[in-house]
Amino acid sequence: MSKVINTENIRKQFPILNQKINNYPLIYFDNGATTQKPLSVINSISDFYKNTNANIHRGVHTLSRKATEEFELARKTITNHFNIKNDQQLIFTAGTTDSINMVAQSLASNYLQAGDEIILSAYEHHSNILPWQLWAEQNNGKLKVIPLAENETLDYAAFEKLISEKTKLIAVAHVSNTLGVITDIEKIKAVAQKHKIPVLVDGAQSAPHMQIDLQKLNVDFFVCSAHKIYAPTGIGLLYLSEKWLNELSVSKVGGGTIKTVTFEKTEYAEGALRFEAGTPDIAGAIGFAEAIRFIDEIGMQNIFEHEHELVQYTQQQLSQIPEVIMYGKSEHKAGVISFNVKNAHPFDVGTLLDKYGIAVRTGHHCTQPLMQCLNIQGTIRISFAVYNTKSEIDFFIEKLKKSIKMLL
Repeated sequence: MSKVINTENIRKQFPILNQKINNYPLIYFDNGATTQKPLSVINSISDFYKNTNANIHRGVHTLSRKATEEFELARKTITNHFNIKNDQQLIFTAGTTDSINMVAQSLASNYLQAGDEIILSAYEHHSNILPWQLWAEQNNGKLKVIPLAENETLDYAAFEKLISEKTKLIAVAHVSNTLGVITDIEKIKAVAQKHKIPVLVDGAQSAPHMQIDLQKLNVDFFVCSAHKIYAPTGIGLLYLSEKWLNELSVSKVGGGTIKTVTFEKTEYAEGALRFEAGTPDIAGAIGFAEAIRFIDEIGMQNIFEHEHELVQYTQQQLSQIPEVIMYGKSEHKAGVISFNVKNAHPFDVGTLLDKYGIAVRTGHHCTQPLMQCLNIQGTIRISFAVYNTKSEIDFFIEKLKKSIKMLL
């Protein structure tokens, strides 16, 4: 059962929010780019370096054993949050981009063939376009794109028509980082399973806003970044289904990935370690787990409902401003709103809002193909987190109206 979130108590846990920008209280609406970090996460990283810092998995001394225990406990904590059956299916990476590149490089070595086809969606982030595009350019492959419907969600009827005998992968964003629209993964999966095509889900924008149950989602690959989930930068995860945990070839090799090495032959480790080359971001993993504890204490469903209320309230307020054009306006979206002001450049609007201490994102949001599809240069994007409030939205709307008067 959901509960009302006490944002006042939550905000006290985020020291960065207690400051002024240009003599105004900071209003941070750029959570889609990265969220702020609670003290518990900051302290967990500091405590590791103060008290436990050592390399992991191979040391016999006390600090190394303690660091290894904390690192593997972090894996279990995150595994439980995402309801992953086996914690060895969770690979620590540098983030979403790194995870997708790992999958692309691995599939290129022993699964994808010259001339194969990969299906993406029209609102993919560049991180889920470029690795596949690079492979296609090098292997005479083809990228097919699920178009947008009139309401700026995906056209699922058109999607099924894109399937051919050469389709070898479907890679889609769970939530559009620009529009906030939630992809119907069940519809994608139903078609994929019928044709026995693996599915990769980019969860960079879903993991911060929605409860992700990977046993229920039941896809082949799932990726996300920790820094969008109240955790440090430079760490993320790659989830592999049990099939791909065993079948995916290694793309990065080095210390930690092996059982035995000779100059003639190397035998690689089993499970997650096979994919975690070199010294990982140990403190980052510990911080990631602490962020998950912070989220789980509040409750992911409570966070979703809080942010949903903020999104719907903001959409309602923006719809009353004649000069505003909203994109992907919907009741079924997660944490993100994109809009423009008629006859004004997004950068100009964002710059004026910053004068009032309001942090928004402006530009193409690493979704240039989507911008071309919408026939615009970019948008102003506001994205919410658990610490945002309706009073912040009211202030934002007031200053947006003032900015519009200054620009037009």
